[in-house]
Amino acid sequence: MPYESKPSSPRHAVRLALAAVGAAALLAVTPARAQEPVQPIAPHKVTNPAKVDLGKKLWFDPRLSRSGFISCNSCHNLSMGGSDNLKTSIGDKWQKGPINSPTVLNSSLNVAQFWDGRAKDLKEQAGGPIANPGEMAFTHDLAVDMLRSIPQYQAEFKKVFGNDKLDIDQVTNAIAAFEETLVTPNARFDKWLKGDKKAITAQELRGYELFKGSGCVACHNGPNLGGTSFQKMGLVEPYKTDNPAEGRSAVTGNDAERFNFKVPTLRNVELTYPYFHDGAADTLAEAVDTMGRIQLGRKFSDKENADIVAFLKSLTGDQPRITMPILPPSSDKTKRPQPFE
Repeated sequence: MPYESKPSSPRHAVRLALAAVGAAALLAVTPARAQEPVQPIAPHKVTNPAKVDLGKKLWFDPRLSRSGFISCNSCHNLSMGGSDNLKTSIGDKWQKGPINSPTVLNSSLNVAQFWDGRAKDLKEQAGGPIANPGEMAFTHDLAVDMLRSIPQYQAEFKKVFGNDKLDIDQVTNAIAAFEETLVTPNARFDKWLKGDKKAITAQELRGYELFKGSGCVACHNGPNLGGTSFQKMGLVEPYKTDNPAEGRSAVTGNDAERFNFKVPTLRNVELTYPYFHDGAADTLAEAVDTMGRIQLGRKFSDKENADIVAFLKSLTGDQPRITMPILPPSSDKTKRPQPFE
């Protein structure tokens, strides 16, 4: 049975449009790039390299799953923009995931994690997939037992945390430390923001001006161009989908927040297709068209759509340069995975 959002009142839509016009007017009189609603991404400064290195091993270690085959990187592939380019992800025993896998890149800049914001930070998020029966399908206790059975992991945890505890809190802490390094500075648009007039093309600049003037920046702003608020999907026109995800209402119990989802980042968006929580938009052009209609009440022309898409592609930054870790070998005591049971 298809699900659909219900548009907000016309008065609310008018207020949003007026706010967008006001923002555009403000920008018109303050052209300095310091006043732009978008800011450059800053490189991450590593303060604890040993913790980051441990977190990287855990990120790539499939032994944290029941099957011994699925790792964090399976659904957030760092070779594919930090996502998996699937409509919904594949979980344990080839289960179909319930929702599109958001990119992990720049996720440290998000107000919360997951589409519905049920995890307050990366540390809390990191523990979710491990114990989710539809994802990695393990338990926290089994994951910790596996790590404790491996002498090299025991030594690394003790080095990083200064004790022999080795618990799920330390596991998620280390994974989060690694995820915090996954930022993507130096996009061509960032270089333009910093004063390089030749960093973007005339078409990309037209797209950015249209992006601002149409009101897209009301939700997609700041260094991450999103990720800092929850907004209703289908503000002006209903959004129809077969995906049963309810958004924030599933977390808060407030029906007024049904179909409110975390606004996704637009950083590296050309790499993170398909789009939306249900993965329904295969292309950026389709996503721009849909957002224009249901959020802004505007039908972009083919030329306008192409200009905005061109701007969005200028947001691809330096991708994380990852040296693949050599994972500690299992010991004789390490329980072997049972992927087919």
